[in-house]
Amino acid sequence: MSDFTPRAEFSGIDRQLPSLNRRQALSALALFCAGCSEFDLRLQSPEERIKKKRRENAREALRGDKGHAQLLGDYLSVKGLSTTILEGIGLVTNLDGTGDDPPASFYRTELLEDMKRREIPQPNQIIADPSTALVRVRAYLPPLIKEHETFDVEVLLPDGSEATSLQGGVLMECELRTLAYTQGRGVLKGHRIAIAHGSVLAIPDGSDGGATRRGTIPAGATYAGRGQDLSLYLQPDYRNARMTHNIAQRIGSRFHDYDRAGQKRPLAVAQTDSQIKLILHSRYRDNYPRFLSCISHIRLHDTPVELRLRMERLQEELLSGPTSERAALELEAIGPDATPVLLAGLDSEDLEVRFHAAQALAYLGHSEAAPALGEAADKEKAFRVFALAALTALGGTDSVVELRKLLNHESMETRYGAVRALSTINENDSSIRGEQSDRGFVLRVVKGTGEPMLHITKRQKAEVVVFGADQEFQPPMIVSAGRHFMIKGEPGKPLVTVSRFVKGHDVVRSTVPARVADVIRELARLQAGYPDIVQMLLEAEKQHNLPGPIGIDKLPRPGRIYQRASGDAGAVGSEEANPNLFGIEFAPEESGSDVAGDETPMPEESLRADASPPAEGDAVADPDNPVGFTVQ
Repeated sequence: MSDFTPRAEFSGIDRQLPSLNRRQALSALALFCAGCSEFDLRLQSPEERIKKKRRENAREALRGDKGHAQLLGDYLSVKGLSTTILEGIGLVTNLDGTGDDPPASFYRTELLEDMKRREIPQPNQIIADPSTALVRVRAYLPPLIKEHETFDVEVLLPDGSEATSLQGGVLMECELRTLAYTQGRGVLKGHRIAIAHGSVLAIPDGSDGGATRRGTIPAGATYAGRGQDLSLYLQPDYRNARMTHNIAQRIGSRFHDYDRAGQKRPLAVAQTDSQIKLILHSRYRDNYPRFLSCISHIRLHDTPVELRLRMERLQEELLSGPTSERAALELEAIGPDATPVLLAGLDSEDLEVRFHAAQALAYLGHSEAAPALGEAADKEKAFRVFALAALTALGGTDSVVELRKLLNHESMETRYGAVRALSTINENDSSIRGEQSDRGFVLRVVKGTGEPMLHITKRQKAEVVVFGADQEFQPPMIVSAGRHFMIKGEPGKPLVTVSRFVKGHDVVRSTVPARVADVIRELARLQAGYPDIVQMLLEAEKQHNLPGPIGIDKLPRPGRIYQRASGDAGAVGSEEANPNLFGIEFAPEESGSDVAGDETPMPEESLRADASPPAEGDAVADPDNPVGFTVQ
C-alpha cells in the first residue's frame, strides 16, 4: 500500500497522537479530515455532488436550519393544471343553404377519411351540399377532468370557407385529439381524447355576420380518457427521497379520505424522490385553486410549542384586515385545531375579517360560516365569487338558506351565481328546480320578489333561467326562434301564437299564455333547440318585448378591488385563483374600474404552477395521460 493513501496518512497521525497534546491532536485530525473531504469530492462525479447537495439541503430544511423556508409551497411546483388544446375536423349539418362545397385541402381530406371510417355513404355529395359546412372544432380540456365529464366546444369555419353562417347547424359526431404541427413531418395526431357533437350556438354580434361564422356547443364534448389527478414536484435543489416522503406525510396528515373498506387514506403519496401524487379533496372539488393554496401554506415542520406560538400570532393577524386573508389561509392549513381562532374571527366588526374567517371555516366544514359568507356575497362584489364557492363547498341547510336569499339580489351575477351554487349542491333544489328538455337544455323558473331578469349561458351548460315566474312578453311582438319557429303577440291579448314551419309538413300553430316560461316550454314541446330559444330571447330583448334585462354568462369573478374603511384598497385572488365552479373565460367589465391591474398587489401565492419541469431522468407520469408530464 502506498504511504500516500488515506489509510496510511491516518495511521501516521495515530502513531503520533501520544506525543502530541490534545489541542495539537485535534487540529491535526481536523486538517486530515478536511483533506479527506476534498479528496472525496475530487473522486465524486457531478451527479453525485448534486445528490449530496440535495441531501444536505433536505436535511437542513427538515430541521429548519440556516434560514430555509417554512411553507411547503416554497419547495413545490404543481403539474396537471395546464390547459390542453384539442382539435378536430367536423361537419355541421342542418344549415339553411349557408354552407358550401369546400375546396381540396388537408381539412377536406381528413373529413372524408373520417366519414369513410364511419361508413357514411356518398361522403363527397354530403360535403358538397349547401346545407352542410366543413368546420374546425376546438376545445380546451379542463384540468382534473374525470371520465365521461363534459366540457365546451368551439366550432369555426376555416379561412377561405365560402359558407356564410353556422346558425341552426348541428355538429355531427367528431373526434377531438391533440395535434402537433411539425416541419417536414406534417401534422402529428395524438390519441382520441374526446367526442364532440350537438347544436351550434352562434349568436350574432352585429359585425358583418362575423359571429355566425363561429359558435359554441356548451358541454358539447365528452371526455374519453381516464380521470386525472395532480402531481407535485420538488424544486430541483431539494429533490430527495426523504424530503419527498416527509412532505407527502405532512399533506397526508392534513388531507385524507376513506377507501371502500373504511380505511383512512392519505391524499398525497410519494411516487419518486421528486414526485408526489396528489388527490383532490372532495370538499375542494369545485375550487381546486383553494386546495392548492391551502397545501402551499402547510408548514414543513411544526412542534407543539411552535404551533401554539404561531396560532397566537395568526389570531392577531386574522383580526387585522390587511393580514386577515393570509392568516385565515394559514389557519385553514393547520386544520381543525385552528377552529376556535377562526370562530373568534366571525365576531369581528370588520366584514373583511368575517369573510376570510368564514371562508376558511367553510372548507373545514363548519356551518357557522354560512351567514358571514352570505353577507359577503351580498355586500361586497370583490368577495362574491369566493363566498359563493365556499357556500357550495360547505353545503347543507345553512348554505342553502343563504343562497336562496341571494336569488332576489339586485345584481344578475349574484342571482345566477346563487343558482349555479344551489344546482351544484342539489340539482333538484325546489327553489331552482330545472325542467330538462328533450333537446338537451334546462329551463329554470325562479320565483321571487326581485325585478324580472333572464339569464342564458354559452359555456359549461345550456341553461335558461327565468327570474320571476310571471314575467310576460310585451306585445306587439313578432320574433323568430331559429328557421322553423315564429312567435307572435298582439297588443291587449294575454296570449301569443307559436308557429312551426317545416318544409314538406303542415304548419303547426298553438296558442299559449304570454308568460316567458310558458312560451319556452311550448317551443321545447315542438322540438325547438337551445340555439332557437336563445335567438328568440335575444330578438325579443332587441325589440323591447321583455320586462327586464337579459344576461349571458354573468358570473362573479376574482381580482376585484375593494375599499377598506381605512381608505386603502385591497384585492382578493387573481384569475388563476378563480374557483372552477365559475371557471369560464371572462371579458373585462365595460367600466373596468373594479378589475385589479398588474400594479395591484395580490395575495402571495407560494405554490407555483408549472414553475419547474422535471429534470432529465426524473420519473414521468403515465404516457397515456394526454395532459401528463414528459421529459423536456
